[in-house]
Amino acid sequence: MGTATPRMPVLFVGHGSPMNAIATNAYSLAWEELGKQLAKPKAVLCVSAHWLTDGTFVHVSEAPKTIHDFWGFPRELYEMHYHCPGAPGLAKEVQSLVAKANVKPDTDWGLDHGTWAVMRRFFPDADVPAFQMSIDYTKPPEFHYSIGKELAALRGKGVLIVGSGNIVHNLQVMHYDPSARPYDWAVEFDELTKQLITARDHRSLMEYEKFGKVASLAVPTPDHYWPLLYTVALQESGEPVSFPIEGITNASISMRTLVIGEVSAG
Repeated sequence: MGTATPRMPVLFVGHGSPMNAIATNAYSLAWEELGKQLAKPKAVLCVSAHWLTDGTFVHVSEAPKTIHDFWGFPRELYEMHYHCPGAPGLAKEVQSLVAKANVKPDTDWGLDHGTWAVMRRFFPDADVPAFQMSIDYTKPPEFHYSIGKELAALRGKGVLIVGSGNIVHNLQVMHYDPSARPYDWAVEFDELTKQLITARDHRSLMEYEKFGKVASLAVPTPDHYWPLLYTVALQESGEPVSFPIEGITNASISMRTLVIGEVSAG
């Protein structure tokens, strides 16, 4: 008899600076440790803050390219490529699973740094297929949450679904010193979000703007927050949640990682 496909957890990863792809720091080391704990998935589906589109797309190529979607960083970062295979069959399955949007196939994108910077820490051998689904920037939070829910069947097929962004992400007031003291509002909103996730209060997570000034400072634009909604949408009743990585870097960027479900099938 064959081995049963493990039901995969769901992750939200605070990916922070592209430099985390090559730097040795508390966050990159924690990603490596988390990767060692994960049961090896059949593939990774990532919803990254860095692929925003008018409409919803899924990347279908067999060999996704490494996208260096950032400027002004060291040459070493631009020379890095993550050559993992794609998952066109699973991408087509996403198209059939999602009913709330007409998910269109894409061959132009690839893996942006919200995906490959994390993937190279989780799976350094680049032997796990990966593909991305875009975020429709014209839609409200409820839409993103509902799309996330429709992906649930993939978990039982060995697909690791990852939202990649940052719960608190304000580049306008960030400090260049990563160890700078976090703003009070950054700490407050990050902790509030943790409490809402733990309480499974998804409605409040979708309606985060109701928290006023602290929310507007923490989430001045929703792009890095939206991936969280795809993740929490997959949290089932009674399913455990954990936060293996916490912290705020550069005073205004939350590096919180959320895991829903059992980390390892073993």
